[in-house]
Amino acid sequence: MSRSETFPERVRFFADRVKSRLKSLRRDVAKLDETAVRAAYARWAPYYDIIFRAPLYWGRQAAVKHINTLSGHVLEAGVGTGMSLPNYRSDLEITGIDLSEDMLERARIRARDLPNVRELATMDAGDLAFPDDHFDVVVAMYVITVVPDPARVMRELERVTKPGGTVILVNHFSADSGLRAHAERALERFADRLGWNPDFSKSRLLARMAMPLEQETTVPPFGLFTMLPFRNPEPPASGA
Repeated sequence: MSRSETFPERVRFFADRVKSRLKSLRRDVAKLDETAVRAAYARWAPYYDIIFRAPLYWGRQAAVKHINTLSGHVLEAGVGTGMSLPNYRSDLEITGIDLSEDMLERARIRARDLPNVRELATMDAGDLAFPDDHFDVVVAMYVITVVPDPARVMRELERVTKPGGTVILVNHFSADSGLRAHAERALERFADRLGWNPDFSKSRLLARMAMPLEQETTVPPFGLFTMLPFRNPEPPASGA
């Protein structure tokens, strides 16, 4: 800052710096609480399949297709109304959890004729009631932006995944610039009403994942969603 700057210019300079810091802080703090999420999905549950089946179809199918190339016990965190359940390979063992009992009621109806669905339980993805290294595959589709504490959820997904296992995330990630970025930031103030956070960047997620990313796949519609599979490394061989 030079001496030639006027007092109002200095005020604007410091105001801009404060706003920038506050913006960064807000992005690092959870925008939603558990009560808001439960309330939002209680409202959405009766209409969820009708409204979201089509726009979420491609990401869901991409994740299930990837999982069907794997084997073992699968945890679907945020199973919702269970739209994915009929599409898993029949020899995969499926456990689903969701924070919303209203959504799970519909998932249980869908799972009645699916013997490979072992359990559908009401559970917080940020506080999983499973032991360490329990699942071969863990998938969370359209979940990370609807939880109060994304970093905590990601730690839990990693914790319950076996060494050599896979964690798959499918989500919309906010744009860094342009008209879409402005719209997402404007919607951020309504996160508690929407039940999801529209301003959540991919870089924010990757910075918090301990597992290495295997690949990145953009999926329709309009490339709005991204599938990210991570691999939990095997422990080093004894004596290596």
